[in-house]
Amino acid sequence: MKPLITALLLAAASFAASPEDFSTSAGTLEIVPIQHASLYIKAGGKILYVDPAQGSFDGLPQADYILITDIHGDHLAPAVIDKVKKSGTQIAGPKAVAEKLPGITVIANGDKTTMGPFTVEAIAAYNLTRGPSAGTFYHDKGRGNGYVVTYGGKRFYFSGDTEGIPEMKALKNIDVAFVCMNLPFTMTPAEAAEAVKAFHPAIVYPYHSRGSDTQAFAKALAGTGIDVRLRDWYAK
Repeated sequence: MKPLITALLLAAASFAASPEDFSTSAGTLEIVPIQHASLYIKAGGKILYVDPAQGSFDGLPQADYILITDIHGDHLAPAVIDKVKKSGTQIAGPKAVAEKLPGITVIANGDKTTMGPFTVEAIAAYNLTRGPSAGTFYHDKGRGNGYVVTYGGKRFYFSGDTEGIPEMKALKNIDVAFVCMNLPFTMTPAEAAEAVKAFHPAIVYPYHSRGSDTQAFAKALAGTGIDVRLRDWYAK
């Protein structure tokens, strides 16, 4: 029994929050939070990572597919990618990521691609107002991607680094959304809630939220009919 108990403890320590299960027409899809913007999806016998960069990846499954949203170190970590990838792993990201990680599939804002059982659409992700100095932005328009991943008729949105841009507010038929909020780089909880109200996913998780008041986000969405699910992405 001891080896089994040890394995279970190691698995539990590998990610901050418990796995989240979703029913689809193609069977159960599982999303496993790791830390900050890092997570993986398990469905159809395949593993798709989004932004494997922060947290512990010990004992986690190797990737069939990897999506990268942006070039910053909390999204793009080549050493972590090397740890989770295997022979034949398909990696996709915007051009700016490909310049730092040669050989990946480039997917630009508005593009669609197929990764095994998943359909992937790249959504714009950028700042409207915030930047390190006047006239500059932390995230330039066209550089980064958010993603809508479709599996078994269900649509899952991962915002990446962005403010509440028109492209986010125009999203349709999103079943589950993972939306960022952290200053000074993206949005306040109130701004994130305003954007979420516009595209009205069935379920929303705040992620990429270090230092943010996610309870304020939930309060701002009270009465909208949106299921707000708060999870600890930074558990020790």
